[in-house]
Amino acid sequence: MRVVVEGLAHRFPGTDLLFEHLDFVAEPGSTIAVCGPSGCGKSTLLSILAGWEKPYAGTVTREGVNRVGWVFQNPYGVAERTALDHVVFPLLAKGMRRKEAELKALEAMGLFDLEYAADRRFSDLSGGEAQRLMLARAICSKPDMLLVDEPTAQLDTRTAHSVSHVLNNLSGQGMIVLVATHDPDTRDACDRVLDLA
Repeated sequence: MRVVVEGLAHRFPGTDLLFEHLDFVAEPGSTIAVCGPSGCGKSTLLSILAGWEKPYAGTVTREGVNRVGWVFQNPYGVAERTALDHVVFPLLAKGMRRKEAELKALEAMGLFDLEYAADRRFSDLSGGEAQRLMLARAICSKPDMLLVDEPTAQLDTRTAHSVSHVLNNLSGQGMIVLVATHDPDTRDACDRVLDLA
């Protein structure tokens, strides 16, 4: 399983090129930070990798990548449901029994130091907890490629540091992981850096 990017360039109609001559291979086992200043095309690159946006030039070859997961900048959840409910959901959707799904979900929450929040309502979680919860849920939905967009953009420094610290836990989950970020902490927590600047 891998994603091969060759000669990739992108621009929107009537604008300058966001990036060009992009060549890289992404494989499971390492987390890649996609870095650069605001407006340089980080989120756009993720959309191209997911197949949602057609590149201006170049190719993206997805080998064995059937399921793409996305963790957005702002975590969305159901206010009254518990944190555990959010992580259990993709497992139940796959046909797993509730008891087994809860054990699996708690294991995923443990990767992000969140077991203590299992019974809390989503509306009672802090920004950092909600963001880590979305990462745990993404693991349970078992995508082949996980795209994480600016996971610390809305967080205070301490919370952002805790999210960055756990990003490395994603690389051991057998999926291709790319994280768009302008945060130095997050960049340092990843194994490889792709700088669009």
